[in-house]
Formats: sequence, structure tokens, C-alpha cells
Amino acid sequence: QGQLQESGGGSVQIGGSLRLSCTTSASLFSSRDIEWYRQAPGKQREKVASISTSGDIVVVDSVKGRFTISRDTATNTIFLQMRSLKPEDTAIYYCRTGLKLGRPMYWGQGTQVTVSS
Repeated sequence: QGQLQESGGGSVQIGGSLRLSCTTSASLFSSRDIEWYRQAPGKQREKVASISTSGDIVVVDSVKGRFTISRDTATNTIFLQMRSLKPEDTAIYYCRTGLKLGRPMYWGQGTQVTVSS
């Protein structure tokens, strides 16, 4: 089992919502920023949002106002709440640890999100 485990993907209609979860160990949760990426078919992987260990949040412009990122210390889980989904949000979504000098970087296995009419 990997260091990061995503869940919550699925198929949803245009305008629908999904909440993705990224669960990790207590050690990683407390020491590493966590980032959400996505990769659509035929496209490069792109960052969607990130949250630092102190709760600082960055959301890219393309999803700002529709996606929110949060973290739950009780369950060592980082959430990506996605609303008003569009077909262009269709992708595999991954969580990843943020860069930290001298430390390995971890990726989750990914979870598929499909938005259709």
C-alpha cells in the first residue's frame, strides 16, 4: 500500500459535485504539504490545488470558485471538493506530497473523475 491513497472519484453529470479524499499517514500529514494534480487524456499532468501543513491554500485559476481543498487532522485526510463540474474536468486526479529538500516525494495511485452530459 502506498503512502497516499485517493478515493472518491466516479462519473457525474455536468454541474454535479464530487469530493475526493487523499488519506496518508499521520507522519506525512503533519510534515508535508499536499497537492492535488490531474491528468486528462492526451494532456500533461497539471496542479489543481495545494494545502500546506499550516493550512495555506492555493487553487489554480481554472478551478477557482468551484474547487476547494481542506484537511482533516482527525483522519489524516486531505479533501478536494469539486462543484459545478464541467466535461473539461474529466481526468485522473492524483494527490502528491509537496517538495521538501532531502525527502522523497510520494504520489497516490490516482482516481478517475468523468464528467458527462
